[in-house]
Amino acid sequence: MKALTWQGKRQLSVEEVPDPQIQEPTDAIIRVTSTAICGSDLHLYELLGPFMHKGDILGHEPMGIVEEVGPEVSNLKPGDRVVVPFNISCGQCYMCGLGLQSQCETTQNRQHGMGASLFGYTELYGSVPGGQAEYLRVPYADYGPIRIANPDADDERYLFLSDILPTAWQAVDYANVPGGGTLAVLGLGPVGQFCTRIGKHLGYRVIGVDGVPERRAMAERHGIATLDWGGQCAEDLRGMTGGRGPDAVIDAVGMEAHGSPGAATAQAAVSLLPSPVAKAAMKTAGLDRLSALHAAIDAVRRGGTISVSGVYGGQADPMPLMTMFDKQIQLRMGQCNVRHWIGDLLPLVEDDADPLGVGDLVTHRAPLAEAPAMYEKFQKKEDGCIKVVLKP
Repeated sequence: MKALTWQGKRQLSVEEVPDPQIQEPTDAIIRVTSTAICGSDLHLYELLGPFMHKGDILGHEPMGIVEEVGPEVSNLKPGDRVVVPFNISCGQCYMCGLGLQSQCETTQNRQHGMGASLFGYTELYGSVPGGQAEYLRVPYADYGPIRIANPDADDERYLFLSDILPTAWQAVDYANVPGGGTLAVLGLGPVGQFCTRIGKHLGYRVIGVDGVPERRAMAERHGIATLDWGGQCAEDLRGMTGGRGPDAVIDAVGMEAHGSPGAATAQAAVSLLPSPVAKAAMKTAGLDRLSALHAAIDAVRRGGTISVSGVYGGQADPMPLMTMFDKQIQLRMGQCNVRHWIGDLLPLVEDDADPLGVGDLVTHRAPLAEAPAMYEKFQKKEDGCIKVVLKP
């Protein structure tokens, strides 16, 4: 089969690789019909190379058709249409029972001190081959995949249940916005776009912040007030909220935030180190660009909540703890527990009124062969690129 493979920093290629096979009785093989590029995939493209291996297959936002199932898979059969959550969870352990599928004890990567395995996301999360490929092996297929009953609906109506839609739902839930309160969303990439729409759907006043005009324009199409990212971001948010600040702020940006030149230089320097040295640096040093997170801390009202959905990778990042303590800020974060939120989201996705606007997110569609060029376009925010869907 053909698959998108990692070959080095900013070096991806579509290669012919062996087809996946059933390895465990709980496995399934799906033929991928759509697979998206996620903002967190860009961290593999740019920053997390020390934990990647040449030839790793990328991608963790796939859906497709079941081709084959192992003998212990009873709820799927060949021909079923499924969305595959990005985290791999068993559904039977203590953590899955708590609804914390991202911490699944069966697939935890204890050797690295990390949580559940993820498709296509570094040795830290199991080096599991990803879904930007023609076929995908899905472990624990009796639990993970989300079966789609409608055989005729377009893939993109359901595709984002794999990651970014539940990630956004969890981020808003974790933000703990009071009824009728104000939610600010920093970063209007795909997750940030969904955060703003979910917040509005739940009845909050929502303000989206981003420096890219096309991203602000997309949010504004859905009735979201927006601000241009800048040095006065926190002050502007306070000005829109009676001088107090928003009740909650979502950081939907993460480790590659603009406006952190020192950290950007450190990230670039680490990427040039030999892999073992770079791994050690990333596991012990503070290497994230923190401008978005620090802006959230500055902007949120006293006693408010910050919800972090943007991915961070530094282990010793400097944080303004005196300010956080003095302002009595609540801080919540974590990988999304996809399966936990599907009951809330599936009815909204299947609603023909499209209350969360899933039909208005994709800006670029391309065959798998064009994936390397689409990664570059997405990273550089060229041509109004907000969300890319690949068709293997």
